Amino acid sequence: MKSILQSAALAALIVPVLSLAQGAPADAPALMRALEASAIQGDLKDDANAPARLRAQILLDRMQFGPGEIDGRWGSNTERAIAAFQRSRNLDASGSLDEATWQALNTDAAPVLVEYRLTAQDIAGPYTALPDDMMAKAALPQLGFASLAEALGERFHASPALLEALNPGADLTREGTTLWVPNVQAAEPAKAASVIVDKSDASVMLRDAQGHVYARYPASTGSEHDPLPIGKWTIKGVARDPHFQYNPKLFWDAEPGHKGAKIAPGPNNPVGVVWIDLSKDHYGIHGTPEPGMVGKTESHGCIRMTNWNAATLANAVAPGTPALLQQ
Repeated sequence: MKSILQSAALAALIVPVLSLAQGAPADAPALMRALEASAIQGDLKDDANAPARLRAQILLDRMQFGPGEIDGRWGSNTERAIAAFQRSRNLDASGSLDEATWQALNTDAAPVLVEYRLTAQDIAGPYTALPDDMMAKAALPQLGFASLAEALGERFHASPALLEALNPGADLTREGTTLWVPNVQAAEPAKAASVIVDKSDASVMLRDAQGHVYARYPASTGSEHDPLPIGKWTIKGVARDPHFQYNPKLFWDAEPGHKGAKIAPGPNNPVGVVWIDLSKDHYGIHGTPEPGMVGKTESHGCIRMTNWNAATLANAVAPGTPALLQQ
């Protein structure tokens, strides 16, 4: 996974949030007050709408129409998530956060940020720097987190850079340090009657027996070298914390001299924390060690999601669940 990047730029996006809270009581964090009071002021793409944009991403995540990694920025994942949410509520699927959509999102009244205090276990890890080379990864007994910042990003569905911007100067080496984090606690979605993987929308969707889409997650869905296998398939089963059987013959970009290897489990495993097996040989829906790349880069034919979205999906399917892979 990527380390903290562009935190200064992200911190700059939080400045409008803080400016909204001037003059408020000192007993409440300025950022929290601003986010709870945020409203749309023109185009959500404008940095003046940083509070509303961040709030929208967190609310969408809780309603199972998340943007993938919550980062406070405008991008294609956020725009597609808004459009999918709008379709699910019979609103105009513009991808823009109009007033009707804003009201529908804000029926969820729970705080969008909550306090989290670092524990001794958080500090202890263990954390291990991970090599890029697949053969070097095969020699490791576990592919855990590389840092506490990375682990916190996974837990709270957020980019480490956003968490740093929300908590400038926070001491991540001290037990008891208090952080402000996205409140992503939500009920698990119901069991799906079917799953749809949509290449054009870069998404995985859950559908009920009436054909209504009630959850949608961003995904990377194949590449020119390994196209998505369009067609009707079924879910064969779910493997949690899987080993990864690396076969360089199946990777067009494998390094010369690479041999087959068994890669240990962990969030930084090439398929993340879960593998959802499809009836199409060698294909599945799985997690990833790079959540910020989901929906933005190609995959090796399989369907790649953030670890947290893949884990949620795994709980909503069962052997025999139909899976439609479409253009």
